[in-house]
Amino acid sequence: MNKQSAAKPPVWFWVVSVLALLWNLMGVMNYLGTAFMKEAIKAEMTPAQIELMENTPAWVTAAFAVAVWFGAAGCIGLLLRKKWAKSALGLSLIGVIVQMGYSFFMTNASEVYGKTEAVIIPVMVIIIAILLVFFARLSERKTWIT
Repeated sequence: MNKQSAAKPPVWFWVVSVLALLWNLMGVMNYLGTAFMKEAIKAEMTPAQIELMENTPAWVTAAFAVAVWFGAAGCIGLLLRKKWAKSALGLSLIGVIVQMGYSFFMTNASEVYGKTEAVIIPVMVIIIAILLVFFARLSERKTWIT
């Protein structure tokens, strides 16, 4: 599909895309803090939280990186009205599922962090990632992204 046949997106498309980018940039900041400011973060953690963080496998950290970087890229793609945004957001969703699956099923995170941080927030992250993939699919179908 070429630029001439692309439909003009409604205002709410732009609002959702900007909010989604801000959401994903918060994830990027969280990742960067975890990756590069471990000592500062550890100063505010309990010993059990530090142990959980230090025992996180590299593949989970990689899934975290995929989730946040592809999520941010996908949202930028939405703002640029590019079809590849859907693929980037799909990869982000896979990263989210891998990361949260580890947290839910292979750790005692709910005991260490409590229900809000270990269950409610991760479920919210998964739901938002799913909704962003559906939003990108809708945007493609409506030819808002080409």
